[in-house]
Amino acid sequence: MWCAYQRLIKMRICLVGLALFASSSALIAQQPAETRNPPRFDLTPLLGYRTVMSFGVEPHVSGTDPRVVFDANPSYGFAFGGHFNDEGEDVVEFRWTRQDSHIHAEGVQGLFFRRRLTLDQFHGDFNHEYIPDGWRSWARPYVMASVGATRLSAGSGNSSTHFSFGIGGGVKVFAGRHFGFRVQAEWVPIITRAHVAFACGAGCVVHIRGDIANQAEFVVGPMFRF
Repeated sequence: MWCAYQRLIKMRICLVGLALFASSSALIAQQPAETRNPPRFDLTPLLGYRTVMSFGVEPHVSGTDPRVVFDANPSYGFAFGGHFNDEGEDVVEFRWTRQDSHIHAEGVQGLFFRRRLTLDQFHGDFNHEYIPDGWRSWARPYVMASVGATRLSAGSGNSSTHFSFGIGGGVKVFAGRHFGFRVQAEWVPIITRAHVAFACGAGCVVHIRGDIANQAEFVVGPMFRF
């Protein structure tokens, strides 16, 4: 008799547990994917294109504008960041970008050279994503500001590091909960220090002026979220 009563109690407990599990599963299924423990980190391999950038040369003759020009070329890198508010709309990330290109002189009489130059940029990015009214939930426009350092290297013993920053924006398109695609454009000026030198050949050195060297970058890349 007592054993039958125990079996009845256990059966009732199991039935109540199953009912609670089923109801909670139904509630979770009704929630949008974005609100159920949304992914907190993004990893994005980047492939892009950087525009021409030029540096003024010192000394120069009044009325002239001699420059060292950094050619436009493709770029590549990656960005890794985390979402830090409940809605996941604000992202702080680290971004590294490299561009392999060449420099040459323009407007410098009697000076003709072409030398390989590598740009490595290390930036901290601060992104804010938007979900405008009536906007598709699978696409999020965003604005961004970044700050960091840019290293210019023209070979062993011929490199310099400069302060740089950026302002831009783009769109993130989500193909699923953990995968998306990112399109971005950014203005990324570099604050150059006065009298930084580039070797232009045997016994030839050019010195650039302290100035703002303007450059823009356009990037795309797959986005992995976890």
